[in-house]
Amino acid sequence: MKTKRSIYFKYLFASGFAALSLSCNNTRFLKEGQMLYTGGEVKIKNDSLSKKERKELKTALEANLTPKPNSTFLGMRPKLYFYNIAKEPKKEKGFNYWLKYKMGEKPVLLGDVDREFNKDIIENYSENKGYFNARATYDTVSKNKRAQVIYTLRPGSRYLISNVKFQKDSSLVNKEIQDLSGKTFLKNGNPFDLDVIKNERDRIDNGLKERGFYYFHPDNIIVQADSTISKNHKVELNVKLKEDTPDLSTQQFSINNVIVFPTYNIQDVRAGKYKIPMNTDSLAQYAYKDIYVIDPQHKFKPKIFDRALYFKKGDLYNRTNHNLTLNRLISLGVFKFVKNEFIVSDSLQHKFDAYYLLTPREIQSLRLEALGRTNSANYAGSELNLNWTHRNFFRGAEQFKAAIYGAFDFQMGGPENAKNLFRAGTNVQLSIPRIVAPFRFSSSSAFVPRTNITLGYEFQNRTEYYTLNTFTGSFGYVWKENARKEHDLKIFDVTYVSPANITALYDSISAKSDAMRRVVQKQLIFGPTYSYTYTNTMLSKPTTIYYKGTLDLAGNITGLVTGANVKKDKEKTIFGVPFSQYAKIENDFRLYHKFTEKTSLATRFIAGLAYPYGNSEHIPFSKQFFSGGSNSVRAFRARTLGPGIFDPRTIEQGYYFDQSGDVKLELNAEYRANLYKFLNVAVFADAGNVWLINEDPDRPGAKFSKEFLSEIAVGAGVGLRLDFSILILRLDLAMPLRVPYYEKNDRWTFDKINFGDSNWRKDNLILNIAIGYPF
Repeated sequence: MKTKRSIYFKYLFASGFAALSLSCNNTRFLKEGQMLYTGGEVKIKNDSLSKKERKELKTALEANLTPKPNSTFLGMRPKLYFYNIAKEPKKEKGFNYWLKYKMGEKPVLLGDVDREFNKDIIENYSENKGYFNARATYDTVSKNKRAQVIYTLRPGSRYLISNVKFQKDSSLVNKEIQDLSGKTFLKNGNPFDLDVIKNERDRIDNGLKERGFYYFHPDNIIVQADSTISKNHKVELNVKLKEDTPDLSTQQFSINNVIVFPTYNIQDVRAGKYKIPMNTDSLAQYAYKDIYVIDPQHKFKPKIFDRALYFKKGDLYNRTNHNLTLNRLISLGVFKFVKNEFIVSDSLQHKFDAYYLLTPREIQSLRLEALGRTNSANYAGSELNLNWTHRNFFRGAEQFKAAIYGAFDFQMGGPENAKNLFRAGTNVQLSIPRIVAPFRFSSSSAFVPRTNITLGYEFQNRTEYYTLNTFTGSFGYVWKENARKEHDLKIFDVTYVSPANITALYDSISAKSDAMRRVVQKQLIFGPTYSYTYTNTMLSKPTTIYYKGTLDLAGNITGLVTGANVKKDKEKTIFGVPFSQYAKIENDFRLYHKFTEKTSLATRFIAGLAYPYGNSEHIPFSKQFFSGGSNSVRAFRARTLGPGIFDPRTIEQGYYFDQSGDVKLELNAEYRANLYKFLNVAVFADAGNVWLINEDPDRPGAKFSKEFLSEIAVGAGVGLRLDFSILILRLDLAMPLRVPYYEKNDRWTFDKINFGDSNWRKDNLILNIAIGYPF
């Protein structure tokens, strides 16, 4: 056995070494006199700079060098190798073209490097950072047809700011600039930095835009630097308005008329069918408060614009209200394009009219969706959805959505008595673009708050077992503080489950399991729910986070009124149905870190707890936690993991039911890399489980205890992701590394891995096929 393994590793080593040698030996493809450019390096000669300053300057300078050498992977240049071995294609298609110009990369030669240009770049960049006496030289180091260019920089001393002056004059715009000077980015003692000066000009421009100077531009500001006053490497800065600044840029404007065209169409404008009233007399018939809404066909109620527009007649122009108004108009969801124009109507009084040209979306739409799916629990199925949307239901940008759907899931192997599943239902939602409440709710957010009302019904049939009728309804609010923070409060959220057609077969099976009997019990769940979401994943930062916390309270007030909170022998009911009482909290935290443009690490931690009390001894099945499957611990089949160390092998052979819990802990980590355009790969590890709050005699070991850490399941695997923009097809192959229901000292499975055994592969290699990323 040892001999075979030794031969195997020798063969593997020899193959790897051969591949490494081939991909590294790209210089053999070079012509006579050509040299492969391997990159540039900047060396800094200055003893006065700190280690941190030298490192930052060196990194920035090397990033500006051109061209970039051929890309490398573990010291090799595989893309260059593909280019070299591929034949020159005769056409711009076919395998050779793909290998040479898509997978491959043209060699970057020393002759492609303009060393004088790079030297100038180094000196100019250094001067912009305050090294006014910077001088650079370069040298070329070559060996074995490879060449590197070494640039040596002698930056001299860095100039520091000794004084900052904002030059005064008698103009109104200068007075405002003086008021803004207190928060300047230019500080005495800081190094001279051209980027900071540019940011200071933008800061002044933004401040003036908030104070009515609509036509001002950063280029109207000049910052003069004088390094001759002091001999100690100091520089004085003088911030002033340019002498040739246009007069319009120095005027402070206020709003005269606010005019909205909610049915604007560029095609009508081009055809000459569209006319803009340009005087107050012709606008009078469209007046609503201080707004003119040009809507002859009365397609929209004018008051929706009164809520969305932040500018009123007589207001001083400011950029914040400008942007807020545009964002709120877009977030109404009824307009496809939103265009804004300011036209001077009174040049003497410095006033302009604000025009909002709004192009509506299709008011109604009908969409048919057909979906196919499969999961790791040996089920495959399909779903058909018919969705109708009306985006202006009561002429106030209310969105009304109605849907009917049908779905079925059938077995593909696995337990023979798991039975097929059929679902059909309908749901409707009315979303109103304001808070409908007896109290006043004001928001300065760029996002319109919404009141949502939903109703739904679903028929579910598990063949030969039972039928469930589920009725749902909710009333609540959704609002966003900003692009990062969102709140979702359902003041009333109700679910009523009514079983029907429970077969004798299911009765006989469920007689042995209290958990299975609860699946077909009548359930009445109602109460408030609240969720808070924070995310900055839309930012172009190397590290971003996502968090969602959810709180679900069922029957709490009703429990107080009926006395259900006090332990009684008999459950309290409403219309003959016991109502549920519990408190449930769930936290979902994700962290994403980008190493390069093509590699990243995604992690997720989930912690959830559901606690029954008062009128309930158990959490309703539909509100419990589940583990396993394509978006959870992928080494275990969907909803089969847990609870605790309960052994699913003890379930009567041939029967399969979802395993649920009241406590959930889960941790996932996934390293993602892009191989080629739409082709991505991943290596992942998942850990987690669910537990019960109370003992269940039918499922020994399911209760949460202080031993929970030793009951965590662990799995790992590799994945392939095909990113086609409109959808991401994901294939994840995982295997368990730690199985919680094994003997306590034998839960790790490394010694049981046997890829050569077909039975082991069948039981332990789990393929998950899904749409989208798992988190």
